[in-house]
Formats: sequence, structure tokens, C-alpha cells
Amino acid sequence: MKAGKDKVVALHYTLTVDGEKVESSHDRDEPLWILLGHGQLIPGLEKALEEHEAGDNLQVEIAPADGYGERQDGQIQRVPKKYFQDAKHLKPGMTTVLALKEGGHRAVTVHKVGMSAVDVDLNHPMAGKTLNFDVAIQEVRDGTEEEIKHGHAHAPGAEAH
Repeated sequence: MKAGKDKVVALHYTLTVDGEKVESSHDRDEPLWILLGHGQLIPGLEKALEEHEAGDNLQVEIAPADGYGERQDGQIQRVPKKYFQDAKHLKPGMTTVLALKEGGHRAVTVHKVGMSAVDVDLNHPMAGKTLNFDVAIQEVRDGTEEEIKHGHAHAPGAEAH
């Protein structure tokens, strides 16, 4: 079975940027379970997986435009410390997650820490970078009606919600 929209793909991956390993599913022993076509992956990686099958291994280089976008100037924003769970531990250059008013979260980079506020760079930490993925596809199957309705895959043994 080939990967495509509404297919569930279990994969292991290693992401390297500028020759340095950034993250890997191998560190967790469990593969990543993704429902394709529902915005769970960056566009370039989702497109690269299409038409591949279980057992396929691929190396994918993703340009910033198909990853986290180009870096944009003027993205520094001052945010009150109360919006950070770990405000007292923040230092310039660190990445952290900011809870958004409209719900959801956003990865940001700390620019400057003041007495009552933190200046953060709203560019995604990987914006402007070429991403190199080493991917091993473990399984491809049809998404269930429930998974498609929820917009994400349910790993085996994971409780449905």
C-alpha cells in the first residue's frame, strides 16, 4: 500500500540541520504515527512520503519554503513573563513554547530576558534552514473513520479520546 492522503504512516526519522542531528524518533524507540494530508508534517516531508511503502528508506532535503519558511525580520515581540511556564530559567538563545491566546502553541527563540517580560523571536527556530530527513517507513495503512474525523493517527495501544 502506498502512502497518500488519509493513509496512516508509521515512520522512524532523524533530522539533521547544518550537519548536526536535531532530533530522532529512534531516541524514543516508538515510530512516529502520522495521518497524511492533515497538516501534521511540514509540507516538504509530507510530499516526499507520498507513493512510498512500508520498508522504504528515503533521504529528503527540504528547502526552507517547504519546511518552516524563510526567516522574517521584525518578528521580535515582548511578552509578559506570566505567559511562560519556565520564565525564571529562560536565557537568550534558548527555544521555548509559547501558549497562544487563540489556543495552540508556538515554538519561539528567547531574544532577551527582562524583569517582567521576555523578548522572543516569533520565527520558528528552524525557519530559514534546510532540513535533512533520513526516513524509514515502518507501516502504511488506511486511516480509520475516527482518525480521519480527528485529523490525526492513533498509534496501536493508544487510547482513543
